[in-house]
Amino acid sequence: MGENTIEIAKEVIAPGQLRRFEIPVGRLPTQTLLSLPVTVVNGIEAGPRLWLSAAIHGDELNGVEIIRQVLTKIQPDQLHGTLIAVPIVNVFGFIDQSRYLPDRRDLNRSFPGSETGSLASRLAYLFMREIVNHSTHGIDLHTAAIHRLNLPQIRANLEDKETNRCAKAFGAPIVMHATMRDGSLRQAATKQGIPVLLYEAGEALRFDRQAIRIGAEGILRVMECLDMHQFPFLPPPTPSVEVRESKWIRAGRGGIFHLEVNLGEKVSKKQQLGFITDAFGENSLSVRAIYNGIVIGCTQNPLVNQGDAIVHLAVVERE
Repeated sequence: MGENTIEIAKEVIAPGQLRRFEIPVGRLPTQTLLSLPVTVVNGIEAGPRLWLSAAIHGDELNGVEIIRQVLTKIQPDQLHGTLIAVPIVNVFGFIDQSRYLPDRRDLNRSFPGSETGSLASRLAYLFMREIVNHSTHGIDLHTAAIHRLNLPQIRANLEDKETNRCAKAFGAPIVMHATMRDGSLRQAATKQGIPVLLYEAGEALRFDRQAIRIGAEGILRVMECLDMHQFPFLPPPTPSVEVRESKWIRAGRGGIFHLEVNLGEKVSKKQQLGFITDAFGENSLSVRAIYNGIVIGCTQNPLVNQGDAIVHLAVVERE
């Protein structure tokens, strides 16, 4: 093979080619075969190999559309390096509109996986072998969990110079230094020395236009930063706020939660974020910020139990 030829799952992609193919994952009890959809755009010249992944949680859909929009902007004859796009990683959960796999395991707690383990472990192993092992950089696209909404944000290891450079180039409203979660794709890839950005935006089972726009533009900016492709039409990014800590404000008691702040809003310590009432709208309990911060996430379900996470604050000032 040539210097810039790449082979994934026995598919050979020559320089200047765009190839779409499917990697077999497994069969349903009905014997229906499920496969991992992959698009590879191989540039005419060697360069970074960037993977894009979405729907590791099967109900997180914004990333699927983000990847579709990004691929429409890529010209193989202008690309330096390789773009490897996997818009639906958890094909089982995607079909079932579920975060999880059929065995109720969380795929993003199953990396790096095992060839002979559980369904989640096998799928994680396949993704590591065929996608991550061929990449030099990665961007993993997520949304908030069901009944929650996230402000567009990048989570990454900002202590790593290359990861920090890519995170700032992305241009999300919030760039957060985030520790690794055991079993996550980001942790497994980072252990192999691959810089990874995790993009969080919007909510499960919904398309969010702003989250999709910011995500697609952010990926294109990272590609420019890596000297993979130029996009003269890209608008300049708005400055990101760098955050080192975030905290969930939790419900002091069960009831009906009335949210009074918006995503992206700056709040001050002791400011009222909302209030909880009983079914009659009485016995109101105020919910207040415990730090100066920015609202980066919130519950979408007004019915809360005591201890439920209801407002997520990026801490911008701690006493």
